[in-house]
Amino acid sequence: MKVEVTNQIKYIGVDDVTLDLFESQYVIPEGVSYNSYVILDEKTAVMDTVDKRGMAEWEARLLEELNGRAVDYLVIHHLEPDHAGSIARLVELFPEVTLVGNAKTFAMLPQFFELDPEVKTLVVKEGDSLSLGTHTLSFYMAPMVHWPEVMVSYESSEKVLFSADGFGKFGALEKTEGEDWACEARRYYFNIVGKYGAPVQGLLKKAAALDIACICPLHGPILKENLGYYIGLYDTWSSYKPENEGVLIAYASIHGNTAKAAEMLGEMLRERGVQKVVVSDLAREDMAEVIEDAFRYDRMVVAAASYDGGVFPCMQDFLHHLQSKAYQNRKVAIVENGSWGPTAARTMKAILETMKNLELVEPVVTIRSTVKEADVANLKALADELAK
Repeated sequence: MKVEVTNQIKYIGVDDVTLDLFESQYVIPEGVSYNSYVILDEKTAVMDTVDKRGMAEWEARLLEELNGRAVDYLVIHHLEPDHAGSIARLVELFPEVTLVGNAKTFAMLPQFFELDPEVKTLVVKEGDSLSLGTHTLSFYMAPMVHWPEVMVSYESSEKVLFSADGFGKFGALEKTEGEDWACEARRYYFNIVGKYGAPVQGLLKKAAALDIACICPLHGPILKENLGYYIGLYDTWSSYKPENEGVLIAYASIHGNTAKAAEMLGEMLRERGVQKVVVSDLAREDMAEVIEDAFRYDRMVVAAASYDGGVFPCMQDFLHHLQSKAYQNRKVAIVENGSWGPTAARTMKAILETMKNLELVEPVVTIRSTVKEADVANLKALADELAK
């Protein structure tokens, strides 16, 4: 697949359609792209490398675009192995290359590669610039978006932002061309970057001062049109505001009775005019998808069976994921099930109370094994409160 950036900025990234789990935890049925770019000017600059899994294809594309030229600079925006995995190979191919990074980049680099101490380096800091000829790169630090050494760069003549993992998404480019951007970008953001909303807000403030015509992320498509849409979503996501009105009902059911209660509650909410209701089985659905929906909507119900004096494990796992991703600013309701000693509600509540600005919606509904007439009345009362 031919990916166009500009006449002098060439895409040399690769798709990976055989990896089953990104970061060994996120399913990627449509693969992922490892994006890399080369700027061809009086001087040449490679903007990040790729994962070792795609190194041979990346090297071939790089050499084709260079057409016999050498690489003068390698700009290292992010050291995670899916972007820095081919640094050693680039230095092997072009021993005279200058590696460009910030102080944290070069403090961390030896943890990944044993490079010759004679390799040339250029340490940049906030606002520094590097001229390649007609193209000039300016550097902006973006620590904890989502590693401490991350930086982005802006090429002023063509108004291109090289955004590191910012604005990235899951999906190989050849498999997702023309697809909706937001869904897999949202799943990527909240599961990988979501904890770091404040640093992302800081980066967005820096980007607001730049005249950006194109965003080149390290995963996913190059963004050239309607950039306000993408930036607006990132502003919403990183400020932990709900993106849409709606209710996520996430349930953890052992024998199907809690699942029945969750489905009943979902129908009650729809009958009360709630336009978007998502009911998710935590034991069987992709956890990352459910986390995405938890952040997307303004209300959530957690419904779970009691288990071993606590809560069914997949619910505990889900809540701990939300806790680690800084879930906040939502309304949350609780439904528990317990045959002899219900413990799910207090366990879930204890975890939820560690999160910021959550409003717990009453009543807490307790079911004893199966849903009975009194339970239906309690579920209706809860639906009434959630639908307000």
